[in-house]
Amino acid sequence: MRPRPARIAFGAVLGLGAVWTGLACWVQLAGALRIGAGVGLVVLALGLWRLGRERALRGWIGLAVAGCVVGLWYQSIVPRQDRGWAIDVSRGVRATQTGDIVTLSDIRDFHWTTPDTATPHWIVRSYDLATLDSVEMFTSVWSSPAIAHLLVSFGFSNGDHVVFSAEIRRENGEAFNELGGFFRQFELVLIGATEDDIVALRSQIRHETVTRYPVALDADERRALFLAYVGLAQRLQTAPEFYNTVTANCTTVVWRLAHGLRPDLPLGAGLVLSGYLPGYLAKLGVLGGAGSRIDPGMIAGRMARGIGYSQAIRMP
Repeated sequence: MRPRPARIAFGAVLGLGAVWTGLACWVQLAGALRIGAGVGLVVLALGLWRLGRERALRGWIGLAVAGCVVGLWYQSIVPRQDRGWAIDVSRGVRATQTGDIVTLSDIRDFHWTTPDTATPHWIVRSYDLATLDSVEMFTSVWSSPAIAHLLVSFGFSNGDHVVFSAEIRRENGEAFNELGGFFRQFELVLIGATEDDIVALRSQIRHETVTRYPVALDADERRALFLAYVGLAQRLQTAPEFYNTVTANCTTVVWRLAHGLRPDLPLGAGLVLSGYLPGYLAKLGVLGGAGSRIDPGMIAGRMARGIGYSQAIRMP
């Protein structure tokens, strides 16, 4: 005898809900609480399944009540500013604006000696938006070519550059995992940094594949994008948010900011598989030219001759 459609629907909703709840408990709980929640979830799911088979309406009511309880628990998990953060993400960039002058505080300017060791240095810089003359994108690939971290660098006519990077805000001893990124394990932080820190870390220290791309924006668009980052910095300063592996990562955050400039920007695979972002942007006509891969050995040789990092990566 074939199962009735209503029973199939009930089983599907119950199964998906149990899996989602189980994963959320695995990420958010630890030790005895995790074990207890797992056992309780199995018992509850089996009980609801039996109730749904015998009394369909009561089964749906029980499932709805269980869903509300889980939803209330999950909504009680809120982002915070006061955890024991890893030193490199301990400060998000802060911003104030007076006319064309934007002052950024807590710009990271670390001197990295190993992938995990640096001399901390936080600086304050003021930028004149009237002199903002370039926007460039850096992609950094460390494993799969389909996944890259995205950095956006703004250049000024006096030679200054500041880089923005949307990242997970790790606690001390905490490591990123994609599952945790789906279930509110990590806060979102906007890092403002010098290229000598954040780009050199990835190219010279971690030896990731880093590629620089010019971004084709006019003066008004460059200004608007920079101010969109300023707005994000100010928002996170007062109201922390969670990182999300799909909806609030290094790429989708940039897309949301850019979407304010160009509301017709479509969704695309490059927003999730960030390694394909350059191709996505090229099709939209946003890139100003081909990418230039950073050669760590060549850059090290130029820097040994006294050439600064930002100048070294832009030499032909």
